[in-house]
Amino acid sequence: MNMKKQLAIIGLGYVGLPLAIEFAKKYKVIGFDTNEERVAELNQLKDRTNEANLDDLKTVISASEMGLTLSANLADLATCTIYIVTVPTPIDQLKRPDLQPLLAASKMLGIVLKADDIVIYESTVYPGCTEEDCVPVLEKISGLKYNVDFFCGYSPERINPGDKINTLTKIKKVTSGSTPAIATEIDQLYASIITAGTHLAPSIKVAEASKAIENAQRDVNISFVNELALIFDRMDIDTTDVLAAAATKWNFLNYKPGLVGGHCIGVDPYYLAHKSESLGYKPEVILSGRRINDNMGMFVANKVIKMLVARDKVINGAKALILGFAFKENCPDTRNTRVIDIYKELKSFSMQVDVCDPWANPEDVRTEYGIQMIKDNGFKHYDVIILAVAHQRFLKLDYAGFRESGAIIFDTKSFIDRDLVDARL
Repeated sequence: MNMKKQLAIIGLGYVGLPLAIEFAKKYKVIGFDTNEERVAELNQLKDRTNEANLDDLKTVISASEMGLTLSANLADLATCTIYIVTVPTPIDQLKRPDLQPLLAASKMLGIVLKADDIVIYESTVYPGCTEEDCVPVLEKISGLKYNVDFFCGYSPERINPGDKINTLTKIKKVTSGSTPAIATEIDQLYASIITAGTHLAPSIKVAEASKAIENAQRDVNISFVNELALIFDRMDIDTTDVLAAAATKWNFLNYKPGLVGGHCIGVDPYYLAHKSESLGYKPEVILSGRRINDNMGMFVANKVIKMLVARDKVINGAKALILGFAFKENCPDTRNTRVIDIYKELKSFSMQVDVCDPWANPEDVRTEYGIQMIKDNGFKHYDVIILAVAHQRFLKLDYAGFRESGAIIFDTKSFIDRDLVDARL
């Protein structure tokens, strides 16, 4: 690998920033984001995602030869030869793939693309998206011909937000390229920073498909235990107890019930399903699993309503506190959080609902979801407390005091002492 090649990382979020930092330890890297505020914050060593090692960020920003330059200026990408796209790929309100950020990035790169350049996509897509959707945009804007003048690759991101153990370099990386020679070059590029090693897939489509099924598999398995939770609730059986007993068998897969949100498990299966349906096949297992998981927030809310009714509480105006709003524990990421489903369902019963999450960015939650969160000090009286996210900080709360004041406590994560809760998944 030519160490003098200059890389550009397009998108400095949960995926792009750690990638830019690692590559900048060995190459000259431009970290690009259209959000000028984000670029300014990073230049001041402030990372709202909490994914970056700030000491490493400071080191690569101040490096003299290689290192990282952060920019929101497209002209700064003109000298780059390898572009790695890490923009988000969400779903819309109808749960269809939203390729707008990906296609916008492709249009932008088409302006600066030159002969022999390589564009690598890391954003989660359905099989075929890179070559069927992105490449035509690159060709149209640049005027260059694919696999003649420029080349592409796909290497699915495997970032796990909030995980400080399984970090970027410690997770094996799947790579691919549009020609055998380019595939080898891309594989060597990633191998230069990924200590866990790489796996060179035989085609871009195979690499895209591998990412799609990784998360679809987890989604289906979680939907199974969520369905068990729905069944066992009717039997008055504690699902956690059942799973603990079943887990004594050596080959039992010990998944836990709960809310399934985030940028991967709650989104990626819809990408695979979309592509499948476009080819005339409706994926029954994938979509049934999605339906179960997408309805768990409503189940929690309605279970709470029934418990309040059983205690002769007046629902209209009852006060509820939801603990946690991020899509997972000890992480500020609120993308596709399913906690919002609990909130909306309780509000539909005219309840007063407060949300507290010491990790989530209050401004992001207010802008994206219209919720003004409260701080985690001096909680007032509540009729119900719902532990939605298992942040370690929530272990310190006085749940015994909540119960003494008459609050119902529902633990969706089986996180706190069962003697302190009235119900759990």
